[in-house]
This record gives sequence, structure tokens and C-alpha cells, in this order.
Amino acid sequence: MTPLMTQSFIENALHVKATAAFSSINGVSIDTRTIEKGDLFVALVGEQRDGHEFVKTAFEKGAAAALVKNDKVSSLSISGPLIPVDDTLSALVHLGAAARARLTSDARVVAVTGSVGKTGTKEALRFILSQQGKTHASVASYNNHFGVPLTLARMDQATKFGIFEIGMNHAGEIEPLTRQVKPHVALITTVEAVHIENFPNVEA
Repeated sequence: MTPLMTQSFIENALHVKATAAFSSINGVSIDTRTIEKGDLFVALVGEQRDGHEFVKTAFEKGAAAALVKNDKVSSLSISGPLIPVDDTLSALVHLGAAARARLTSDARVVAVTGSVGKTGTKEALRFILSQQGKTHASVASYNNHFGVPLTLARMDQATKFGIFEIGMNHAGEIEPLTRQVKPHVALITTVEAVHIENFPNVEA
């Protein structure tokens, strides 16, 4: 099986050096409940939990390496390969950008957004396009500032069709996610009064 990423690919994309050599990466995970052997674990810092609390568990479950914050390395006491960065979310975004940049010129990327129907539309496109070539799509409703770069980072370089769901709760959220995805085609399902509490009116 062709690996998703090599150590040199990650180090070059992030301009960092890992604390130790590691085998090629087969996947990218931010959740130890679903992590698989050979994955890169990204220790994101959320509002309620800090992913650095789960680095040990990630290695116990077979992670090949872990992406962690510089200021957390000394307190982790982990023997596994660590990739220290200033900010793990920013690093995940850069990994996603590197994965997007290595697609071949004939690959096509689609972004799907809208108030309702995003996931269903994405799954319909996945079904149709997968019959035409290797297709990569967002998992479930991974459509926010965590999910979009994660989905990009998981994209194999042999992908012919990439389908990304992009969501929003507040004004200005779609633009930076769209810049990451760089779609050739954008689909807007519908615009309705969803998350209206964060906007002055539907037009906004």
C-alpha cells in the first residue's frame, strides 16, 4: 500500500524536524477513539479538551508519530516520535495545503456549502464520481475549521476527485476554508434561516 505521507513530506511541509525517525504515515487522526495503526495523531487544543492529554493513548493504539506543540514536548514524557510545532491547528492547515498542492493537474476538487443538504449532496457526488476515478470526500459532516484541513491532509496524491463540505456558524467562516480547498467547482445547495442568531438577517 502506498503511504499517505512520508516523514520528509511532513517535515518539508511544516519546516520542522521530528524528534525521531518514524515509518510512513497511512492516515491522519485527531481522535484516539478512531485512530488506526500507522496514523499521524494531531494533538489539537479545543475549548474543552487538550489533545496532548491523549498522545500516550495514540501511541499505545499504534500511531506512527504525533504532531504536538513545542511547549508541550518536555511534559509529555513520550518515547514515540514527536513533531513539535508552534500551533498544531496551523500545522494541520499547512499539511492540508501540501496535500492539496500535490494533486495532479487533471484532478478536480468540488466544494459543497449551503444551509441544508450539504452532506447528502456530498455523498451523492461521492457515489457518482467514485465510478469515474479515485475519489476522496469529507467524512460525515467534517466541515469546520478542524474538519476541512483534516480532510485535506487525509487526501491521497492519487486522488482524481476531491469533494469537500464547507459549513459556517458565523460570518466570514467560509472564505478561509474555501482558500484552503481551492475548488474548481462550488455548489451552494440552498440558503435558509439557519444559525440566524449569529447574523442580522438572512441576506447577511
